[in-house]
Amino acid sequence: MRPPGFQVLVFWLLSAAAARPFTEEEMAGIRQRIKSMFYHAYNSYLDNAFPYDELRPLTCDGQDTWGSFSLTLIDALDTLMVLGNQTEFQRVASLLQDTVDFDIDVNASVFETNIRVVGGLLSAHLLAGRAGMELEPGWPCSGPLLRMAEDAARKLLPAFQTPTGMPYGTVNLLRGVSPTETPVTCTAGVGTFILEFATLSRLTGDAMFENVARRALRALWKTRSDIGLVGNHIDIVSKKWVAQDAGIGAGVDSYFEYLVKGAIMLQDEELLNMFLEYDRAIQNYTRFDDWYLWVQMHKGTVSMPVFQSLEAFWPGLQSLLGNLDGAVRTFQNYYSVWRQFGGLPEFYSIPQGYTVDKREGYPLRPELIESAMYLFRATGDHTYLQLGLDALESIEKIAKTPCGYASVKDLRDHQLDNRMESFFLAETVKYLYLLFDPTHFLHGGGTEGDGFWEAGGEGGQCVLGAGGFIFNTEAHPLDPAALYCCSRHAQDQQDLHDILLSLSQPVGKEDRQSESKETEGPPPGQSESIALKPGEKKTPPLLSCPVQPFTARFSILGQVFSDNT
Repeated sequence: MRPPGFQVLVFWLLSAAAARPFTEEEMAGIRQRIKSMFYHAYNSYLDNAFPYDELRPLTCDGQDTWGSFSLTLIDALDTLMVLGNQTEFQRVASLLQDTVDFDIDVNASVFETNIRVVGGLLSAHLLAGRAGMELEPGWPCSGPLLRMAEDAARKLLPAFQTPTGMPYGTVNLLRGVSPTETPVTCTAGVGTFILEFATLSRLTGDAMFENVARRALRALWKTRSDIGLVGNHIDIVSKKWVAQDAGIGAGVDSYFEYLVKGAIMLQDEELLNMFLEYDRAIQNYTRFDDWYLWVQMHKGTVSMPVFQSLEAFWPGLQSLLGNLDGAVRTFQNYYSVWRQFGGLPEFYSIPQGYTVDKREGYPLRPELIESAMYLFRATGDHTYLQLGLDALESIEKIAKTPCGYASVKDLRDHQLDNRMESFFLAETVKYLYLLFDPTHFLHGGGTEGDGFWEAGGEGGQCVLGAGGFIFNTEAHPLDPAALYCCSRHAQDQQDLHDILLSLSQPVGKEDRQSESKETEGPPPGQSESIALKPGEKKTPPLLSCPVQPFTARFSILGQVFSDNT
C-alpha cells in the first residue's frame, strides 16, 4: 500500500497541473484532433476490415470476434452522430439494415451482443431523428433500427430460460443454448441487461425483455453473502459461487453500473436500494485509502491487492450519486497510475506500485476517460481536461499505426497487439470528445432554437433529447424521455380500450341503481368529502373525463382543447 504522503504529493502535482485552464480555442483544437483520431481508425476499418467485426491494425485486415455482425460499424454508428456527421450516419444506418443478419449459426456472447449490438442499434434508433433520417410515424416507438435491435435481443432470450432466470453466457443465434454450454458465468454477465432490455420493452410495448432482465437481477440479489457482497463467477443453475473474489472490477463492474443507471433511467427505487446496500458493503470491506481491493466475499479478507483498469469507471459512477469527495480521491489514485505508464495496465499491484505479470497490456480502454468526463461535468475542474489531453497524446504516440490504432500489449516497452477493439470507436473516442465539448447535446447543452430537443411520438406530442441521456456500459446513449413517451402512449391506448370495453358491456338494473347512487351529488350546500371510510373504495362513474395528458395545450372555462380540436 502506498504511504499517505505519496497520495498527497500526487494530489498536489495534479492540482498544479490543473492550475492552467484550457481556453475555448484550445478545447476546439483538441476536438479536431480527436475527430482526426476517429476518422483515421474508422476509415482504416472500412478500407481494410469491413464486413468483419474488427480491424487488425498491424496487418491491415479484419477478423470476426464477437459474432460476425460488422461489429465495429454498429458500435461506431452513434459516435458518427456525436461528431456531427449526419451524412455518414445515414449511409451506415442504411447499409447495416441491408447487410446485417442475425439468423446465423454463430455462438455469441450474450453480454457482449447486448451491450454492443442491441445497445448500439437502440442508440442509433433514438438519434435517427437528430441525424435527419426519414422517420416512421410514431417514432421513436417504431423504426427499422429498433426492429433490428429487437431481433438481436430475441436471439438472446433462450439464454434466460433457466431455473433461476439468470442467463447462460453464450447462445447460438440460430439454435439457442447448446446442451453442453457451461452454467458458469460472471456476475456482470447476469446483471448487465436492464438498460437495453427495459428500453426495448418500453419502446415496443413487449414487456418480455424487461421482465427477464429484472428476474435475473432479483435472482442475483438473493445470492449475496452474509456480509453483503457478491463474487466474480456463479453457477446460474445451482446458484453456487464458483469464484468468490468480491470487488468492483472485471467480471462484476457493469452490474453495479446498471443498478445505478437503471435506477436513474427508470426512476426505480428497487434498483437504487440494491446498489446502496452493496455500496455499504463495498465501502466497509474493499476500500483502503481510496483504492478498492479484492476480498473474499464471505469473510471480507483481502485476496488480491490489485487495481484493475476496468475499475476506473467507479469515480464516474460515484459522481452520478453525488459522492464527489470520494470520486475525486479515487480518481487521483487512478490518474497517478496513468501518468506512470501513459495508460492503465490491466492489473496494477498497489503494494508494489507496478504492473502485474502477464497483465501489463492496455487495450485502449475508456473507463478513466469516462470518469474524467463525468467529474469535469460535475466540478468544472480542468484537471480532468488535462487527463483527456494526456490520453489523446499517449494514444497517438504509443498506439497509432498506418492502419488504425493498436492495443498495447505491454505498457513497459510499448509493444503492440494486432487488435483494435470496437469499443475504441464506441467509447474511448466518444468520451474523449464529449469531455472537451461540455455544451454537447448529450450533456443537455445548447440553447432554445439550437435544436437541442426534438418532438416525437404520435402527433409529435413528446419532447425528446432535452438532456439526461444515460450511457450504457458501451457508451451508447439512451434517452429516458423516449421510454416515457412510448410507454405513456401505450398506456393511453390501453385506457381508451378499457373505457370502450366498459361502454360495450350491458348495464343491468342493479348496475343502473348503483350507478345512480354513485353519480348523485352531495346534498345542497354540502361539499363531497375526499376522505374515504376504512375499506371504502372510490369508484368513478362509468363514463368520466380522464385527466388530460400533455397533448392538451390550453383550456377555457374548463373546456380543454388539444392540437387537433
